Amino acid sequence: MDTQLDAITTIFTEFYYWVTIPLMFLIHVGFCMYEVGASRRRNHMHTLMKNSMIIPLVTITFFFFGWWLYWALPNGPFITGGIEWEAASANSPLSNTMATNLEDRITGVFWAAFLLFSWTAASIVSGAVIERINSGAFWILAVVIGSGAWVIDAAWGWHPQGWMVRVLGYHDAYASGVIHAIAGGFALGVLLVLGPRLGKFGADGSIRNILPHNPWMVAVGLFIIYTGFWGFYVACNIPLISPEAIGGQITGETWTATTIYLTPTTLGAITFNFLMSLSGGMLVAFMVSKGDAFWTYSGGLAGIICASAGNDLYHPIQAMLVGCCGAFIAYRMHHWVERTFRIDDAVGAVAVHGYAGFAGLVIAGFLLWGHPAGAYEGFASINPVGQFLGAVIMFGVLGFLPGFVVAKVLSAFGLLRIPREIELMGLDFQDMQTQREAEIEVRSAKQQLV
Repeated sequence: MDTQLDAITTIFTEFYYWVTIPLMFLIHVGFCMYEVGASRRRNHMHTLMKNSMIIPLVTITFFFFGWWLYWALPNGPFITGGIEWEAASANSPLSNTMATNLEDRITGVFWAAFLLFSWTAASIVSGAVIERINSGAFWILAVVIGSGAWVIDAAWGWHPQGWMVRVLGYHDAYASGVIHAIAGGFALGVLLVLGPRLGKFGADGSIRNILPHNPWMVAVGLFIIYTGFWGFYVACNIPLISPEAIGGQITGETWTATTIYLTPTTLGAITFNFLMSLSGGMLVAFMVSKGDAFWTYSGGLAGIICASAGNDLYHPIQAMLVGCCGAFIAYRMHHWVERTFRIDDAVGAVAVHGYAGFAGLVIAGFLLWGHPAGAYEGFASINPVGQFLGAVIMFGVLGFLPGFVVAKVLSAFGLLRIPREIELMGLDFQDMQTQREAEIEVRSAKQQLV
């Protein structure tokens, strides 16, 4: 009976994670549509290809070293222990588990689910920097966050034995900080070096609102991101685990779903709280933006992100109210930072993901104060100080700092930003020029044949 149950569990778990992958793929489709819709006509193909090439670059680098980092560094290292060589070697690119085999059915799909999180982190940065960044520079930045920085923060704060969970009581069930705050902080670091789009700010300091080229595409892109977030949330869970698998909270005889921390949860909790936080975010964003469509849809996303840290434990009404806070904070902070520091975040990515994610972690520290952060005995419980320190680590230490430093290095070599004249003509200019020359050659050849 145990063998049959184990077989069924394995097959179900394999299929469970496999289904999350195409759902999360929709997040990337949505980001591509969202960014192209927000950019102007002369930058469409550059915007699309800049984001699309995240897929091969981050996939390959995540396979070769990103996945290894997650398993190697839950202890820091040297905060609660050393490098986890044994666990890491089982997930290295040359290990048997990272290749076709019938003995391990789970690693491939679990790896792919984490990979789609990596794409998401890089795509968040992509939207903030449209219309002025050099593609090659962005791809370097995408690898740094997608296969480096966010994986380290996942090892620290999203591993069931991560040192932040054990020492700080850090809890971030659906990645308010682990993906969103770090990506927002990283984007802010890059933007500080990259500078605003030409014409965004007047000589007198006035702010020019550069409207999306295609608001409909932006709206549809955001709705597709909402859809993909269902896969995102589900992939943050482990579908079935036996009570004897761990020696912590899971007791009794009932198999259960768990969060990434191995604490019990249900898909019902996700369903209630996802929809309530989305709704709270959209309502408040509609009100504070006075009906602006761009910020209404973005506010829904900010609501989800803000509530995500505690959406495994919140009551649906709490999730709604936290979502309301996330949208309000994102909208107000975006415009205050833009006005005060002349930061040109083209799609509000820093606000929607970074500020809302940071706030969500802090709010969870108060609302969930005293609740166990993980499934094992001896771990710190959730608390405001631990959540605040975790937010600083995610947004600042692993987000803003690497983004700023790498952008500074790229800028020093003249690689970060496209030339001014190309930005004025549009980043698609070179491709358009090549196409025109090809058309001229074809017409010339046809005339010669005649």
